[in-house]
Amino acid sequence: DYDSRIHRKKSDVDVVILNTCSIRDHAEQKVYSYIGPYAKRKREGEDVTIIVAGCVAQQEGKALLRRAPEVDLVMGPQYANRIADLLEDVQNGNQVVATEASHIMEDSTKPRRQSKVAAWVNVIYGCNERCTYCIVPTTRGVEQSRPIESILQEVRELVSEGYKEVTLLGQNIDAYGRDMTPKRKFSDLLRSVGNVEGLKRLRFVTSHPKYMSLGVIDAVAETPAACWNFHVPFQSGNNKVLYDMGRGYTREKFLKIVERIRSRLPEASITADVIVGFPGETEEEFQDTLALMKEVVFDTVNTASYSPRPNTPAAEWKNQLPESIKADRLKRINELNLEHAAERRARLFGRTVEVLVEERNVKVPTQVMGRTTQGYLVYFDGDIDELRGELVNVKIEKCQTYYLSGTAVYE
Repeated sequence: DYDSRIHRKKSDVDVVILNTCSIRDHAEQKVYSYIGPYAKRKREGEDVTIIVAGCVAQQEGKALLRRAPEVDLVMGPQYANRIADLLEDVQNGNQVVATEASHIMEDSTKPRRQSKVAAWVNVIYGCNERCTYCIVPTTRGVEQSRPIESILQEVRELVSEGYKEVTLLGQNIDAYGRDMTPKRKFSDLLRSVGNVEGLKRLRFVTSHPKYMSLGVIDAVAETPAACWNFHVPFQSGNNKVLYDMGRGYTREKFLKIVERIRSRLPEASITADVIVGFPGETEEEFQDTLALMKEVVFDTVNTASYSPRPNTPAAEWKNQLPESIKADRLKRINELNLEHAAERRARLFGRTVEVLVEERNVKVPTQVMGRTTQGYLVYFDGDIDELRGELVNVKIEKCQTYYLSGTAVYE
């Protein structure tokens, strides 16, 4: 957690918040000037978190990160009351831009306990990988798996408090247990947690293609509480780029995982992360990424153009791509992503699906919001006080790119 601290000397602070106003002339230039000393500290290896908030942050958005890659969080005024959640994302090693009017989709790495229905449980901390673009290993430390009994005890307590769904959380969750003596398997943990009495749904993030075993897919298929949702970042569809990224797997290995998921659980959703514009990436290599997306047809892909992070190998390479090329590739991949997201959800039109009700629809108070086993958002008319935490069958009558809506079916 980030403590609230007040320091008199700039050199002492470890969290810097620059709250900005864009009304005055040259406001943007002044922001970059103020960032300078703290950015220098970060480049020299100090552990300092840099946040730019307010109107200039909203105005500049991702452009601010391109000019000042040392910044960790760019946050518009509408996110002031969510700074704690955004800092959790930063603590997980992410560079965050929160300037949209509202999030289209939920970030699967963000822990949550504000929900009264669904909770997240850490099962492994740290990361032993050395992806050339990622700062997580230097900020989160080595992998440390929690004892299985400790995890089970936490899940049992959550169920006793009324929680219906638990998401097991780890930066590289498939590595769970490999640091233990004797070694344990994540698939075994899945089965054990899935058998906790009273737990209705079980999810997990994030899988790493290098370590994800086919046994994990089998465990999901054979554990009634386990949701049919797999988040497996592929990052690139080209083997040379994957090698340069230090990912440790190939396109073929990733597609083998997808094939097993489709074989065992045809109705499962597959979500992922991808980076475009990595140093040295050619147009042909980018086309391999688009081709992989067309072959898989993901339910949702979290897309990003490469942004150099301080103290990472790739940030020092000389073959950085122009921002114009990165922006063009991001635009094209986002268009395909939206097309596939709509296609995947459209297949549920007219079908009845089981929804775990979580909260009221804040935009339409007479409606409630919940999720399918695939993780799709569903809205339908209902009383939240009666339905919160209940599993309800809903007939889908409308399919949008990132949500579904319908009518409850009561037998």
